Amino acid sequence: MSSGVFILLAFLLGFQVCDSLTYYEYFVPNGTIDAGLVAEGDTFTLNNKDMTIFSGAFHYFRVHPSHWRDTLKKLRAAGLNAVETYVPWNLHEPRQGVFDFGDQGEDMSMFLDVRAFVQMAQEEDLFVLFRPGPYICSEWEFGGLPSWLLRDENMQVRINYAGYTDPAVNFFNNLLPLVVDLQFTRGGPIIAVQIENEYGSFGDGRDAPGKQYLELLRDTLTANGFQESLYFTSDGILWNGDKGAVEGALMTANFDNQATANLERLKQLQPNRPLMVMEYWTGWFDHWLAPSHSVTDPNEFGATLEEILAMNSSVNMYMFIGGTTFGFMPGANVNGNWPYYTPDTTSYDYDAPLSEPGDYTAKYIIAKDIISRYNSLEGIVDHPPQPPQREKVAYPSAAITESLEFSTLLSQQISVETNGGPMNMELLDINDNNGQSYGYVVYTTQTMITPNSALLVRERLRDMAQVLLDGVVITKPYSDPSDISGFGFWDGMDQELALPGNNQVAEITIMVENLARVNFGGPENFHEKKGIWEGPVLIDGVQIDQWTIQPLELKAKQVSSLTGWTSYSGPLDTPAMYKGLLDIAEPPKDTFLDMRAWNKGVVFVNGFNIGRYWKEGPPRTLYVPAPFLVTGSNEVMIFEQYTPGPDIAFSDVPILG
Repeated sequence: MSSGVFILLAFLLGFQVCDSLTYYEYFVPNGTIDAGLVAEGDTFTLNNKDMTIFSGAFHYFRVHPSHWRDTLKKLRAAGLNAVETYVPWNLHEPRQGVFDFGDQGEDMSMFLDVRAFVQMAQEEDLFVLFRPGPYICSEWEFGGLPSWLLRDENMQVRINYAGYTDPAVNFFNNLLPLVVDLQFTRGGPIIAVQIENEYGSFGDGRDAPGKQYLELLRDTLTANGFQESLYFTSDGILWNGDKGAVEGALMTANFDNQATANLERLKQLQPNRPLMVMEYWTGWFDHWLAPSHSVTDPNEFGATLEEILAMNSSVNMYMFIGGTTFGFMPGANVNGNWPYYTPDTTSYDYDAPLSEPGDYTAKYIIAKDIISRYNSLEGIVDHPPQPPQREKVAYPSAAITESLEFSTLLSQQISVETNGGPMNMELLDINDNNGQSYGYVVYTTQTMITPNSALLVRERLRDMAQVLLDGVVITKPYSDPSDISGFGFWDGMDQELALPGNNQVAEITIMVENLARVNFGGPENFHEKKGIWEGPVLIDGVQIDQWTIQPLELKAKQVSSLTGWTSYSGPLDTPAMYKGLLDIAEPPKDTFLDMRAWNKGVVFVNGFNIGRYWKEGPPRTLYVPAPFLVTGSNEVMIFEQYTPGPDIAFSDVPILG
């Protein structure tokens, strides 16, 4: 008996004895494994037994690890037999050659023990659909690709370009050995592995170099021992057909309606294979500046789910829980309509069956009922009870006790001097020559200006900017849809800003915020560098080449070590840090920061970057999972770009807009 099968048998014997079986007991009787997941004919088989996959998407990097098990139990209680997750390359390799699987002390390290997550899924009687990228879309910064790739001026991602494929293969060679023994055939839960992600929306895998790239990823999976699992691809079948397919992998479909048309098309493209919807979109995500939180009708959700299952198709509900895109990790889209560039919000609630903090919704109840009617193992496999919902608390408002001026904040950042004009954040020789990935980048210069001077940025800046003249902010926050085509916003082309000087040398500071790199689109959308780089900066028609550039990354260690705080005496008129203390007497509970009285910025709770807020919404709250809090004193720091609120307020319910 192999060691993997022995472990599985011991695991099976550890389940509580009950009248009905677990999924593992049913598919692995007596611990004997003869075959993995096979996709031939009309129905999947697992270990030679017919299987309909009922799966839900749950990203381990969007839910606090202390809540993983509770969430997995909720998936299993709905009748699901599998969980699907992506793997974000940019978190797991934050600097080239430095790999983080939970042990590197990075801001997000606590989320990154992917092996523990996969093992926990098995412990909760779920199989795993593993989607390792290297590109994941997922409304995630740069689609999961690390920003240091952009230091290569000739970079071409997601094709057979060595500058991209060499590091991508190296990432796989470090990730895959961590979980290869967790394949089903070796006693683990992984039954299927995805090759790339929605490639048909980016290029054509039927032609070189796309075909060579997809085959390289497939062969890298095989070289790492994953040929024992089912390979698959996923695409919008009605739009892109088999453009994202690769030989040796099952094609699956992504959609949220027209189930019959999508699945009939999949049958045409791939006859005599089981049907699988890899992404049945249960809701949708939110962009900043959208008029309201995106929601879909629960009954329509249920009707489409039933339509899928009635066609004898397996399904993965994307998302089953959306969770939260903490820190600076939300992605963005581009489109041909206002506002043209649409960065995603911190909340990834997705209007999913489980809400952002993991609460049950009407869609959960509907999904559970429909699955029970289409699951051929109903009455054979057990139904664990639904875990109780976690309590939410609206803590008393905390007073702002200290503030940190912008100039003091900048004085504690590293500086890069340049005589060649401003450059994008990715090219800064910091972080062991990996550049700056996220946050803000600050450009400062000194020059003579007159009462009629003007600042001109050629082309566009990426993405939003504030300008200070001798320490005084002279730009205004967003207030009208037309603003995005003006100075300081992403759609402003060759825009000018008046610099009211007094015929003396003045200090001009431009703080540019990276709102998010695009995560979906064609090749033209994956060259998006951040900061000022598309064109020169001119003052009164003279090109300014001498700049001091400071990366404002706001990493946890930097934020926690800031000095120079002063007692709070009122709002500052520049970007600034504000601090308050939340005292909790009892064991902490989940809560929400109510940011409606603030303008725009980022919040840190006990040093952790909870994410961005923006009064324009749709969301007006930030979810704070209880594990980020402690009994006693909790430090809340807020980097506010404009005007702070009167205090730090909390809510026991989300306000998603």
